[in-house]
Amino acid sequence: MSHPSNSLRYSPPAIAMHWLLAVAIAMSLALGWYMTELPVSPQRLKLYNWHKWAGITILGLSALRLLWRLGHRPPADLPMPAWQRAAAHGTHTLMYLLFFAVPLAGWAYSSAAGFPIVVYGVLPLPDWVPADKALAEAIKPWHGRLAYLLAFVVLAHVAAAIKHHFIDRDGLIDRMWPRLKDTAS
Repeated sequence: MSHPSNSLRYSPPAIAMHWLLAVAIAMSLALGWYMTELPVSPQRLKLYNWHKWAGITILGLSALRLLWRLGHRPPADLPMPAWQRAAAHGTHTLMYLLFFAVPLAGWAYSSAAGFPIVVYGVLPLPDWVPADKALAEAIKPWHGRLAYLLAFVVLAHVAAAIKHHFIDRDGLIDRMWPRLKDTAS
């Protein structure tokens, strides 16, 4: 298997933000699916607050990641068919849009439903939209739909990375995999 040179690797900050966001999104999706099945209880309310905090954290991390990305060019693309390159760029663009759309839709729903978001129990956020029960009912399914779409796109992203690693053996996954120490000789 070929290993990309340092010029083909993402920078350590880009790698750290990638994996931090990946873990946060996976945990938030899992928590979201779990908590919606619970009966109304103090435990469910606590989990909803944690889910909101995760969403706002994801929103902030996404903003940082986008700002970083706008100021730092990614490494050169590996050789691959044009359709794969187009699919990769389209998938990344859609993921970035959903990194913002999912938490913003959740924040809008929470605001419209009259449930304030107090991040980590300390920082109250302003309402994103005015409290309006009909608006809340209209927004609520969109938060879920967008979250499912994000989960699907993330799974496609992971499947493509696995395909490149095990079938193409082109070193693509090594570009974003964290290194504990420099292995170059």
